[in-house]
Amino acid sequence: MANERLRAATRAVNLTIEEVAKAVDVDPKTAERWITKERVPHRKTRREVAELLNVAEVQLWPSLADDLHTSPSDNTELVHLYPSRSAVPFALWTELIAGVRERMEVLVFSGQFLVEQHDILPLVKQKAESGAHVRFAVGDETSPAVIQRAVEEGTTGGLEGRIQLMRRYLSKVSSLPNVEVRTHGTILYNSLYRFDDQLLVNGHAFGALAGECPVMHLRKVPDGPMWEHYMQSFERVWKEAESDTL
Repeated sequence: MANERLRAATRAVNLTIEEVAKAVDVDPKTAERWITKERVPHRKTRREVAELLNVAEVQLWPSLADDLHTSPSDNTELVHLYPSRSAVPFALWTELIAGVRERMEVLVFSGQFLVEQHDILPLVKQKAESGAHVRFAVGDETSPAVIQRAVEEGTTGGLEGRIQLMRRYLSKVSSLPNVEVRTHGTILYNSLYRFDDQLLVNGHAFGALAGECPVMHLRKVPDGPMWEHYMQSFERVWKEAESDTL
């Protein structure tokens, strides 16, 4: 398939692909393959092309959505939409977690996959010791909201068990400086995973497991309403949640 986004952006500024190639000092045949073969140029070159065409890199090459080194569009918070949490690349989770410098915040009922698949506990310890603030809001397995959710998703008793397991995992880091763990009994409309200025929003659907539901990858941009919307939700739950004493 041809890269029609790049073709259209080139035409919009009255340039030919040959003129673009000359401006960024590459062979015209190489530049032509960016369109006809959907090739993605090296980071330095694609930044120069994006600046020349006055278009964000991710708009020209959507496959760069998971590259945290790619500058987001100035006018959009949405980096990528995944059809399910299971479709979020393992490498993206790894890079987001490892890249935390200032703040990690998680709102879930269980979220034990973060420990069992991504070995997050050593990284939480490392990040906290480096000065990052870490907050986990996990479910209270005795709350009506959790019990009802388990019934709805067809895992009666299973969700409660996963929450207990996650609380046990988190007890190993909950006493560390800069780490807070709380339990909540609110209805969980979305699971939230914040890593500094990156946010994964896992929406929930009636009768479906969280791993089957879509995920939005958002980036924090100035005056971004979506970011504020979800982080305000996190703060409301956090305010109602209680310190975990497990």
